[in-house]
Amino acid sequence: MERRPALLAALLAASLVVTTLAAPALVSARPAYEIPVADVDDGATLDTADGEEWTQAPSAGVPLSSSGAAVPGGDESTVDEVRVASARTDERLYLRVSWADPTRDTAAGDVRQFADAVAVQVPVNESARPPIAMGSTDNRVNVWYWNGLNVSQELLAGGPGTTTVLDDSDLESNATYRDGRWYVVLSRPLTDSSDDRTTFSTERDVDVAVAVWNGSSMERSGAKATSEWYYLALGPGPEGPPYETILWLVAGLGMVFTTLVTIEGIRRTRGE
Repeated sequence: MERRPALLAALLAASLVVTTLAAPALVSARPAYEIPVADVDDGATLDTADGEEWTQAPSAGVPLSSSGAAVPGGDESTVDEVRVASARTDERLYLRVSWADPTRDTAAGDVRQFADAVAVQVPVNESARPPIAMGSTDNRVNVWYWNGLNVSQELLAGGPGTTTVLDDSDLESNATYRDGRWYVVLSRPLTDSSDDRTTFSTERDVDVAVAVWNGSSMERSGAKATSEWYYLALGPGPEGPPYETILWLVAGLGMVFTTLVTIEGIRRTRGE
């Protein structure tokens, strides 16, 4: 009987050690606002929304809320979250945005008919975070846009109402609608010589924000669901399994220390 508390404490300590070692492989402890970017050798199947390589790319949930723009429906958006996955090759950056939408709106033939759409914005100058509402005149944003009419455009904006279409864009898109959910891939070369487009490197993370329009809810223009600024983890900062392992190792050592202190307290209480 005297050995039972110590035995239970030892079993507890052993289970904590096992949990510490196994948990990083079972859960995700990603930094807040991070969208991981998978580094792949061949992007052949990333061009399509159902491409096999997307099954290997981790994704992040990004909450959305109404834009609050001073337009009809500006505070009545209907999409509250998107999932964003990203991957890069040596030449190209890919983003796959997916969201639940029970209505597939792909026509705009009537004045009261609007297509579903999605856009992502990144800073033209990736070293400075612009205002979230389409940037500003001295801190512009590069926007990648797709809608249910299968129109994709690369845009430049320096504040609300200043959006212009960039010519000679290499932006490519692909979309599929499956089981009440849109999956849209947008991709573009990492580098561009134009001062109006973002150049991506592995030297730093890059801010990114998302907007979604639900056509059947009359969402268009400023009536949309938007995110806060997140960031694409392109740089060398803490990310992925090593970061998670460090967190779990620290937590595990703390739990083992607490257990050992408890065992010693029991021993002293019993006068051993």
